[in-house]
Amino acid sequence: MHLSVVIPLLNEQDSLEELFQRIKTVCHQNGFDFEVIFIDDGSTDDSWKIIEFLAEVNREIKAIRFRKNYGKSPALMAAFKQAEGDIIITMDADLQDFPEEIPELYEVLKSKNADIISGWKQNRQDPKLTKNLPSKIFNSVARKVSGLELHDFNCGLKAYRSEVAKELELHGDMHRYIPVLAKNIGFGRIYEKKVRHQARKYGKSKFGKRRFVNGFLDLITLSFINRFGNKPMHLFGAVGTLMFIIGFLAALYLGLDKLFKVYILEKNARLITDNPYFYISLVAMILGTQLFLAGFIGEILIRSQKNKQEFEVRETLNLNSKKQFS
Repeated sequence: MHLSVVIPLLNEQDSLEELFQRIKTVCHQNGFDFEVIFIDDGSTDDSWKIIEFLAEVNREIKAIRFRKNYGKSPALMAAFKQAEGDIIITMDADLQDFPEEIPELYEVLKSKNADIISGWKQNRQDPKLTKNLPSKIFNSVARKVSGLELHDFNCGLKAYRSEVAKELELHGDMHRYIPVLAKNIGFGRIYEKKVRHQARKYGKSKFGKRRFVNGFLDLITLSFINRFGNKPMHLFGAVGTLMFIIGFLAALYLGLDKLFKVYILEKNARLITDNPYFYISLVAMILGTQLFLAGFIGEILIRSQKNKQEFEVRETLNLNSKKQFS
C-alpha cells in the first residue's frame, strides 16, 4: 500500500466528511492505494457515528475509538501500529491542514529519501498574540536545544517512512517533538516543506494556554532523556559521588583540625558538633548518597522496564483485532 493517512481527533463532527472526501479525491487523482485511519480520542459529540457512517461505504476507512481522552501522543501511537502504508501522513482533523498537500509531501519524501518531511505552516491563520508569538518563541528554543533547524516542530502535517513511525515511542505530549525523537533514535534525514494553513472552519481549538508551559517542560525532559535516559548513573552517580567526597573531606578537615589543636597546640577546642560546617558536610554526604542511590535505582528500572500501553481501546472499525495493540 502506498499511503496511510493518520488523523487523530477530538469532537470534530462537522469537519470529518469534508476532510475524508478531499483526501479521497486527492489520492484517487494521484493513483494512490491508500487508507485513512481515524483515532477518536474520547469524543463526546457525534464524531464516531459519522466515522461509522463513512466507513460503511468507504473501504479505505479504518478507525480506533479510545475509551476516554488520552491525548495526541497515544492516538498517534495506536494508529502507527496499525498503519500498512509505505509512507504515513499525519494531519489534524480541523481542516486547517490542506489534504491537497499530500501528493507533494509524498513525492518530496521519496525524492529526498527522507525519514521525515515536517510541514512548515505559512501565513498562519491563528491569533497572533495567543498562538503565533508563543509558537515562534517555542520553536526558537526547540531549535537551540535539539540542534534541528526546523521552523515548526508542532505542525500536525508530516510525512514519515513507515519504518520511522513504527520505531517511535511517544509518551505524554511528546508528539510535539517527533522530529527530535526520530533524530535521537538514528533517523537523521529530516527536512521541512512549506505548507498552506487556513483558519479553523468549525468548532474551536482543543489546546489551551497550558500547552506552551507543558511544551517547554517536555523540551527540558526530552533534553535530559536524550543525554541521560539510558544511563542515569552517569548524572546522578557522578553528582552524588562528588557531593559525598566534598562532604567527607570537609568533615575530615574538621576532625583533623580539632586533633591538631588538642594534641599539637594543646589548646581547648570546641566540639565538632558545635561547628555549623559539620552539619553542612553531613548534609552533603547524605545528599550525595541519595543521589548515587537514585542513579543506581534508575539503572535497575531501565533494565527491568516493560513497555506499558498508555491507552485503552473501546472499539475499532475495519481492523483485525484489538489484540494488535498489546
